[in-house]
Amino acid sequence: MRPRQWTKNVFILAAIVFDRQLFKIVSLERTIAAFIIFCLLSSSVYLFNDVMDIEADRNHPTKKNRPIAAGKVSPKTAIITSTVLVIISLVGAYLLSTGLFAVALIYFVVNLAYSKWLKHVPILDVLVLASCYVLRVAAGVSVIQVERFSPWLYVVTTLFALYIGFGKRRAELMVLVPENGQSHRKVLSGYSLEFVDQLITIVSSTTIIAYSLYTFSAPNLPDNHTMMLTIPFVLYGIFRYLSLMQIKKMGGEPEEILLKDRPLQIDILLWAISVMVIFYLF
Repeated sequence: MRPRQWTKNVFILAAIVFDRQLFKIVSLERTIAAFIIFCLLSSSVYLFNDVMDIEADRNHPTKKNRPIAAGKVSPKTAIITSTVLVIISLVGAYLLSTGLFAVALIYFVVNLAYSKWLKHVPILDVLVLASCYVLRVAAGVSVIQVERFSPWLYVVTTLFALYIGFGKRRAELMVLVPENGQSHRKVLSGYSLEFVDQLITIVSSTTIIAYSLYTFSAPNLPDNHTMMLTIPFVLYGIFRYLSLMQIKKMGGEPEEILLKDRPLQIDILLWAISVMVIFYLF
């Protein structure tokens, strides 16, 4: 069920934080409920995906240790568990909000299509992964009555997700291609290190530009433009992640970087504190 990857669902909190409703109990309860629903739903997707990729994972240097690929969990058990989780999460989403139900259903269908077909199409595969991050943000928006949430955050989320996604492909190229990676992931035949590095340069640059534009052009921000003070934290975070990809050859498991890299954790914490201070104390 990959609980470490539940960290991706933190994007659901974007709406309540940036709409300045974090301390509204009802909004907080509904957002936490949506977070839990998406944790269950994403786990159902991971189970289904691991069953679909069982043979390929067995030829992967690290994924071969996953429970299904390693034979510790049977495909039948995984499919049954996945089905139960889907039913629980979709019913819970419907009871919470019809908007959340629609977003959750789209998320599940998109991931099924990704597991079956779309992950084999270069560029489109990363675009689909990025859309899942945007859907998480939309899930957070769907459960509260937003008043000041800026569309700029959808743009920033999309670009940031593309940055992470292409970084993941770069790490896979580094690990898998020397070991005949194309036979494990057909999509890698549509990428090269040079091409992926160019894509990373493009999306990292546009992420910085988009976030910078958000900090002084979004209508819901403080009039004194103090939100611009958070730009250095975003710059460092993007540069730090780039150094981990380029120098330490990491990026294949973004959640592992988030949970282990202390400088990046400190940077995210300082960014979060600065956002909270600017949004809730000024």
